[in-house]
Amino acid sequence: MNRNILIAIVGVLAIGLGAFVLTGNSPEPVTPLNAQTAEMSEVDTSGVIDMSMGSDDAPVTLIEYASFTCPHCATFHTNVFKQLKKDYIDTGKVKFVFREVYFDRYGLWAGMVARCGGGMRYFGITDLIFENQREWAQGEPAQIAGNLRKFGKQAGLDDATLDACMTDGDKAAAMTAFYQKNAEADGIRSTPSLVINGTTHSNMSYDDLKKLLDAEL
Repeated sequence: MNRNILIAIVGVLAIGLGAFVLTGNSPEPVTPLNAQTAEMSEVDTSGVIDMSMGSDDAPVTLIEYASFTCPHCATFHTNVFKQLKKDYIDTGKVKFVFREVYFDRYGLWAGMVARCGGGMRYFGITDLIFENQREWAQGEPAQIAGNLRKFGKQAGLDDATLDACMTDGDKAAAMTAFYQKNAEADGIRSTPSLVINGTTHSNMSYDDLKKLLDAEL
């Protein structure tokens, strides 16, 4: 990777939260809105859209707040989301919205790579990021950035496109402001968190989630 590009990635996207360690057994707390909140409230977020799948006419809207560096989010993706997609999203019962939470710069980088693909390619890259979390989220910043770029390339993105996405400081600021605004509005305190038709819930098993969804249908 070009040294200047790497410096831009580390400098522009490092949001001062430190490296995330993939250990622990309790849900990861969402970082409180910090002193930059006032500045973030002035950032134009109109270019950041919710990433969703499923029917817009579905009777239930489920929003998942998750961090790409959160082990519990990766577990939810493996043990709950795939069954949720099969039973509720693909059948038109649930509209699913995925909102990224940024504990650290690496989670933000991952989000920028995923969004670089756009459309349904986003969820394909998201799958790769969660399924390989323990492998890519280790090492020095340059190594981690390189690991994430590989997922983008697997999705068909070229180096020029990835360079542009990963060094877009305005997009990074907009994504961070978008996350902060939504997380505050929905009272998000840990990840993964689920908002079902406007009511926020903490992480849960598929059986428990199924009960809540069925009650809304």
